[in-house]
Amino acid sequence: MLNKSAFISQLKNLVHEPENHTYLLAVSGGADSMVLASLFRDFRQEIQDAGFQFQVAHINYKLRGNDSDLDQKTVQDFCEKNHIKFHLYEVSGKDRKPENSIQLWARELRYRFFNEIREKEKLEFLVTAHHLNDQLETFIINLSKAAGINGLSGIPSNDHHILRPFLQFSKKEIYQFAAQNNIEFREDLSNKKNDYLRNKIRNEIVPMLMETNDHFLENFRKSSLYLNQTKEFVQQQIQEIENRLTVFNPNYKILSKGKLDSESDFVKFEILKKYGFNQEEEIPKIFKAGNNSSFFSKEYQLIVNRDELIFIDKSEKKETPEEIVLMEHFDFSENQMSINLVDDIENISGINKGFEWDFDAEKLQFPLLLRKQQDGDEFYPTAFSGKKKVSKFFRDEKLSALIKEKTWLLCDSGNHILGVIPLRQDRRYQADSTTQKKIIVKWTEKQLIR
Repeated sequence: MLNKSAFISQLKNLVHEPENHTYLLAVSGGADSMVLASLFRDFRQEIQDAGFQFQVAHINYKLRGNDSDLDQKTVQDFCEKNHIKFHLYEVSGKDRKPENSIQLWARELRYRFFNEIREKEKLEFLVTAHHLNDQLETFIINLSKAAGINGLSGIPSNDHHILRPFLQFSKKEIYQFAAQNNIEFREDLSNKKNDYLRNKIRNEIVPMLMETNDHFLENFRKSSLYLNQTKEFVQQQIQEIENRLTVFNPNYKILSKGKLDSESDFVKFEILKKYGFNQEEEIPKIFKAGNNSSFFSKEYQLIVNRDELIFIDKSEKKETPEEIVLMEHFDFSENQMSINLVDDIENISGINKGFEWDFDAEKLQFPLLLRKQQDGDEFYPTAFSGKKKVSKFFRDEKLSALIKEKTWLLCDSGNHILGVIPLRQDRRYQADSTTQKKIIVKWTEKQLIR
């Protein structure tokens, strides 16, 4: 049963010491959100803390004419009477309404507005008035979409700074509380129309389900709790499997491709979904892909490297320059000059070896520079009789796409390739017994990464 103590208990289940946090309440003017606002007001009075910070946000979509304005007035009057900071967004001509998907448009608009206010006012949580009936409707919608355990678990009560303390209370309990406490609210008559799937489920399917069992909603409440506990258990097991398959690395997340492929389709999907690869038809392609194949999600690049799946977070991927010019001037007072590339590149490549190359300065055009591979690049590698394309050299060395991306070529200003760092020097520019002025280019092993 919904009452003040039951509400506070639910709030405490969601956040530790709720009186020490700040909140933005999403209030439409309907019974559920007006009861929510009233309970927060009462909680403030109970703890006798006028500084307990919660604010209210309302959106006037201008979809129902005068009714929309009356909804706004109801919320605004409540906030003024109870000294609650009120934020309003009124939809105008600049907010283009789509011909279809009005609900999706409205949802995106309100959450964008709510997040802007929460960030501007430095409020920790957004609180919505979703209740048990909303949970049931969502369950039925997701059931029709083959959504799996995550979808059937429904709306989370605490999800990325969004709190939903009413999910254990029914719509009937909320209306009873409003009547008992003389809470003013507005009815949205458009909810009685069956022009949206959710309304059709709410107005036709749910009433028929209720008729099958006097305790249907209470039983659903328990089932929903069991499903959420099952989901948490499954997520824990999935994480343990992922940990066993993972090679941790300071820079990337790497999974064993073969071991993951031997897991069930469900496990593969759940793990890859965490990185944005959530299209079922895409998953077999990942495991059949050839070496150095790449796949992209919104946040990650996935590189197939033999028996490894390498996940690169795009947001952490550093932009590297196409070209780095080394020292412009060289002092050959001792007929020798040394360049330590530690000063010029943070990570040259993924090959775990250092090098030191000696060059005949008179064979080079200055300044020297570092750049990435280009189409048609070729050089004369040491320990090889002829010339070789750099792309073929990469293949012969079995470099992954990730390593290729990190590998630099040392060149002179005449665009002659002096070496592929740190693998092979070009023999044409090596110092020999006739060299008068020598350039030493080196890189220390300890600077290199996997």
